Amino acid sequence: MGLMSFWTGKRVLVTGHTGFKGSWLCLWLEHLGANVSGIALQPDQAPSMYGLMGDWGGQAHSICDIRDASGLTDLVKRAEPEIVFHLAAQSLVRRSYREPAATFAVNVGGTVNLLDAVLSCGSVRTVVVATTDKVYAENANGAPYRESDPLGGKDPYSASKAAAEIVCASYRDSFMEKAGIRLATARSGNVIGGGDWSEDRLVPDAVRAFGDGRPVALRYPEATRPWQHVLEPLGGYLAYAQALTGARHDVPPAINFGPDPGNVATVAQLADELASVWGMQTGWIPVEGSHPPEARQLTLDSTLADRSLGWRPRLDRAQTIEWTCGWYKAMLSRADMRAFTLRQIADYERLAA
Repeated sequence: MGLMSFWTGKRVLVTGHTGFKGSWLCLWLEHLGANVSGIALQPDQAPSMYGLMGDWGGQAHSICDIRDASGLTDLVKRAEPEIVFHLAAQSLVRRSYREPAATFAVNVGGTVNLLDAVLSCGSVRTVVVATTDKVYAENANGAPYRESDPLGGKDPYSASKAAAEIVCASYRDSFMEKAGIRLATARSGNVIGGGDWSEDRLVPDAVRAFGDGRPVALRYPEATRPWQHVLEPLGGYLAYAQALTGARHDVPPAINFGPDPGNVATVAQLADELASVWGMQTGWIPVEGSHPPEARQLTLDSTLADRSLGWRPRLDRAQTIEWTCGWYKAMLSRADMRAFTLRQIADYERLAA
């Protein structure tokens, strides 16, 4: 069954719908004909991907902090979703050092609240919780992480997402299976693409630097990351939820959605390539001083996604950078960004067909 035929008319709830990935996912689901509800905080960026998409039409979007258990439960019951994508999170590593308690409260406590709300709702068949490549305990050999590798996390963000994985496993075994609800976790790489304006992230920092005509400031230029366009993991989430909602019972409870191995690159490499595609000669500079520690090397093995879902990445690093820079340049030229974003979604669908 294709994406369009499956998602048409499905009642879908997205938490974190006002964020970067959440906005892309809601637009894609709307394009596929789903009836979408969203629960999130107000966008904390200006501009924001959510705001740039203009009128969201008939989608029922609600503002609620997922730490508010009763408010969250009321909204989930009102939406009566069949499928839930849980993307709401405190997703920044450096902020997690400044706000560790809030990071754990949102990423762990908020996930508990969402799962409790799902159990009390009665309509939900499938839940996909988005986590991260950073849920794994750091290995010493640099090998790509597999789903069977131990969970861990030295910084509060990584630890909170690993803890959310354990919460999901506990709820799946203790409650969800008995309730007939399929619950799974999706672990993606370092996502880039148009519409991200977060602090302390390479692409938004680079776009701001290009606009000011200054070098991009890098904290860890030699750190290696699995860079991927935002549509890659979102396509994985859609395929994952579709498989879980169907009759299959062999779908793994956790899957990596990482980029092609050729997309793995250092922060400095990606900064240089972004500048080249943008047409900038300003280069980058290292940020002086000490910084909170981050993993030096992260790569994901996505063999299981291919074997169990037939999912594999479609965009190489050059395409990922071209699509990303093209989006921001279109925005700066005051293009219709909803139409432009939908064109990128349609182009990706053709590649993935």
